[in-house]
Amino acid sequence: MKEVIFPLINLRLQLSPIAVSIGGIHIYWYAILIVSAFIIGIILCKKDDGKYGIKFNDIFDLMLFLIPISIICARLYYVVFNLDIYINNPIQIFNIRTGGLAIYGGIIGAIITCIIFCKVRKIHILDMLDYLAPYLALGQAIGRWGNFINVEAYGTVTDLPWRMGIIENGIYKEVHPTFLYESLATFAIFILLMILKNKRQYKGQITYIYLVLYSFARMLIEGLRIDSLMFYNFRISQILSLFIFVIFCIILLYKSVKINKTAQSSTK
Repeated sequence: MKEVIFPLINLRLQLSPIAVSIGGIHIYWYAILIVSAFIIGIILCKKDDGKYGIKFNDIFDLMLFLIPISIICARLYYVVFNLDIYINNPIQIFNIRTGGLAIYGGIIGAIITCIIFCKVRKIHILDMLDYLAPYLALGQAIGRWGNFINVEAYGTVTDLPWRMGIIENGIYKEVHPTFLYESLATFAIFILLMILKNKRQYKGQITYIYLVLYSFARMLIEGLRIDSLMFYNFRISQILSLFIFVIFCIILLYKSVKINKTAQSSTK
């Protein structure tokens, strides 16, 4: 049991990562939130049946592969950049109940799975990614609360009004609730993409906007975290976010200029 304090509203919470225990088997809040995120996403996908020419049955079939592969890849990404922790205790690689999933690893695994699936089903990959992008953002917004319950993925010490008080190694400190920053950012991205999905001008637009917005938000938030995956003195997620942000800003700008030129030509 861990205590979390929000001084601004004088709120104290006692948090346990275990939601329920049945016959000695523990079910963790982290796992419940991840599964809930997938279920909510699938339910919302059902309402978009036929969008971009994609049937919900194809989405459902894709999820049978995408869910386990994304979780495996998210774990592998985390483990690869924390080999010093797992090299002497490899059995812990399989213990994901209390955390240790890297979202970029999950996204990479999901994209590879989508590419293969779409090739087999003869679906345009950008249509599929545009279909799923809003719900990925929503899933991230939900999943980050698992980090809150585990009292992890928090930031550096701060005196901002919305700071979060925690006890680490017996020492009380007040930190940035970076889990909350990312949850709010991805929920805002979800809302925006839901508005834009019916105004799509070209294949891939929704995906590109998601990648630009999420990478920008993650780049800023990652700079506040104290548990970043590191490569020498560099924050891996921050470097990857910067790369994605620059590349897809260029793509969006190119597409916008191309559309404007086409529109101007058609009015002449």
